[in-house]
Amino acid sequence: MYPDSYIPETLVKYYRGELTSQEHLGFVVMSELKLGETFGYPFYLRSCAKPLQASLIIDYDLDLTTEEIALCCASHAGEKCHVELAKKLLNKIGCSENQLKCGLHRPISKREDEELIKNGQKETIFHNNCVGKHIMMLALCKKNGWDTDNYDDIEHPLQKEIQEKIYDLCEIQEEYPITKDGCGVPIHSMPLNNMLKGYLNLFSSPKYKQIKQAFREYPYIIGGENRLDTNIMQNSDLIAKVGADGLCIVINTEQLDGIVVKILDSNMKAREITTLSLLKKLNWANINFDNSIKTLHGETIGSINFVAIK
Repeated sequence: MYPDSYIPETLVKYYRGELTSQEHLGFVVMSELKLGETFGYPFYLRSCAKPLQASLIIDYDLDLTTEEIALCCASHAGEKCHVELAKKLLNKIGCSENQLKCGLHRPISKREDEELIKNGQKETIFHNNCVGKHIMMLALCKKNGWDTDNYDDIEHPLQKEIQEKIYDLCEIQEEYPITKDGCGVPIHSMPLNNMLKGYLNLFSSPKYKQIKQAFREYPYIIGGENRLDTNIMQNSDLIAKVGADGLCIVINTEQLDGIVVKILDSNMKAREITTLSLLKKLNWANINFDNSIKTLHGETIGSINFVAIK
């Protein structure tokens, strides 16, 4: 049975003038560093599950390009490049959009959302950041002769295969809670160190080199406008993937090491400051970021700082 408590560490503080105005708590896990104590408490993988799920593309020898694999791993911002690629891939596998079960949401990209509003257009299912994963799931069902009508059901053969694969890659030896992700398919939980094991096993494996290539060659498809993982990959040789609930996993394939960041209140700025500050302290990457607090008039009156390591 997993523990029912944990002790987070203060990772980020907002300093407004002379006073602390905000604090964001969480955890950092890597092979030689741990901030906060989880005692093995499990957290949901959320969209950090996507590259692990996408390993089945290779296992079942689906005929997808490296760019299409990137879309299947993506939490994309709903920009035109993502939407058009998703439409082409769905057509390629011979399915229709009414078979997709990921649902609708507005584009994550502020620019794309404003464009839709200006043109009086509604969002489509292809703007959903998980649509690539769902197209992949339909493709796997067709490849194996599985029912496509209920591929989101936890008892479906596809979801059983995904669980087995994730447990194998992440070296899971016991059962942890499973629920539904925002897009409606099952999502698994595990301790943060198992997430790190899973990513290291995946991205260091020659068998899954095309998934690593997808991240390296198509970082904008993986995320897009103002996405932390895209920013990291466009400015370094690292692999990065964000997930909801304050998650970010970064893998250094040269050093066979990685970082898992978990911000408890899911604050995206705190996730960015923590992750990019750690990359700089580790000499993995030096990526500029704005940590200033400004008034509406542009005057700097404070800063947002990573405080867990001096």
